[in-house]
Amino acid sequence: MIRPTRRSVLVGAAALPFLRIGRAHARTAGVLTFGLSSYPPTIQPWANAGTAAGTIKLMIYRGLLGYDQKGALRGELAATWVRDGANAWGFKLRDAVFHNGEKVKSADVKWTLEQIATEKSTAYFRTPMQGIDRVEAPDDTTVRIVMKQPTATLPEWLASFHTPIIWRKSEGPQPIGAGPFVLKAQERGVSLDLEAFPKYYKPGLPKLKAVRAVVYADENLRVAALQTGDVDLIEYVPWQSMEAISKDAKLRLDAVDGPFMYLVFNGSKPPFNDPRVRKAVAHAIRRDDIVKAAFFGRGSALAHLPIAAESAFYNPELKDGWAYDPARAKQLLAEAGVAGGFTCSFLSTAQYGMHKDSAEVVQQNLAAIGIQAELNLPDWATRVSIGNKGQYDMAMMGTTTDSNDPDGVANLIDGSLSPAYVRSFGLKTPKISELLAAGRAEFDPAKRKAIYRSVEETAIAEVPLVGLAWRSQGYAMQKDVTGFKNLPGALTFFSGTTLEDTAIS
Repeated sequence: MIRPTRRSVLVGAAALPFLRIGRAHARTAGVLTFGLSSYPPTIQPWANAGTAAGTIKLMIYRGLLGYDQKGALRGELAATWVRDGANAWGFKLRDAVFHNGEKVKSADVKWTLEQIATEKSTAYFRTPMQGIDRVEAPDDTTVRIVMKQPTATLPEWLASFHTPIIWRKSEGPQPIGAGPFVLKAQERGVSLDLEAFPKYYKPGLPKLKAVRAVVYADENLRVAALQTGDVDLIEYVPWQSMEAISKDAKLRLDAVDGPFMYLVFNGSKPPFNDPRVRKAVAHAIRRDDIVKAAFFGRGSALAHLPIAAESAFYNPELKDGWAYDPARAKQLLAEAGVAGGFTCSFLSTAQYGMHKDSAEVVQQNLAAIGIQAELNLPDWATRVSIGNKGQYDMAMMGTTTDSNDPDGVANLIDGSLSPAYVRSFGLKTPKISELLAAGRAEFDPAKRKAIYRSVEETAIAEVPLVGLAWRSQGYAMQKDVTGFKNLPGALTFFSGTTLEDTAIS
């Protein structure tokens, strides 16, 4: 006789939203169980491997700067920072130690930034950091970063969870950071266990004794685990579950708009090396169908670069740059010499319903203009690997910009950067790259706005990506979990930083 496991019961409960199972999880005081959406492909400090990996990195590591719960820049390992001359920024380090007890020194900052920028580096921020002329460390607590040209966006780069500071003598597979938690154990594909770092530089933090991150790749199972009390907090709340969670007296939903879905291309070969073909795809998509099918109406159409309407850099007259126009799409295919359409590979993932559902809508829309897109739906880790290698023709992506500054879109559209799964592969964008560089070098807000308008106009013509839909992004938790905050807009994926403030009352 086959006996049902608790996990199979949970799956059944998730499939039947009217079924509720009482709390069965015995809590350990001060230990929070976090339901992750996937097992991180890597938690190497300078790599981009998705949100789950970012959440773990935000527990283990800290950078010079970070963000507070309102999304404003704040000091982390740096107590203060200031513009120092035309091309430089100065930082004063606070009294902090790494997980091995060694003091955080300016030499560690210098070593970290040089490692990120080196030619052989695979760091996500390698290319931007090559704009550093030199890093000066006149004493143990003073850092002066001299750029090759004026760089208004350096503080945002240094606040990213992709640029944490690492002990300069780190060896082995796990570099040594200075975050609020220490990684103690991990079971590949299943869970990661982190304990509070007793010498964290913020007095009284972290409030938790430990965090146990458990992978629930199936989104229905993840919700059911929250409803039954098996987990205290989950990420990536599926959109079809948001209403039920918001009405559950035991639970709390914290959702913000900011992330979005978009398409990227392999621009190193036909047919997507032709901007007319990419633009044809952009005009073929019924975006409202994606909002309904993938996000249950919790989102809105995105037919331009992902610059939010709330931003001072938003240009409403450009919001329909890639509006649905199948006749125009067919005309562009004809101009590109593929009037009869073609067949291409279409990479997505089945691990996240939003990716799969969005891809299926796009697949149907493209078929209507003669493009037969053959879906490939591997797990997330495989999808990241395939994307980084450019082993696709077209791919579905979902993310957010690197910050709420308009330069945050650069890592998604700048073809001069090293290959990464979040942007089109092998697609050169010299005009966009030039404009982005000009935007970073300009400190005057009005002049910056004019520059980023030109960026958006050029992107609409050259199509380095195709915007599809804004989406609501949610975390959900037990009502007695306090201190955790979903950060605003593009910073939602930085929300793991608030685990240092999180407690279970």
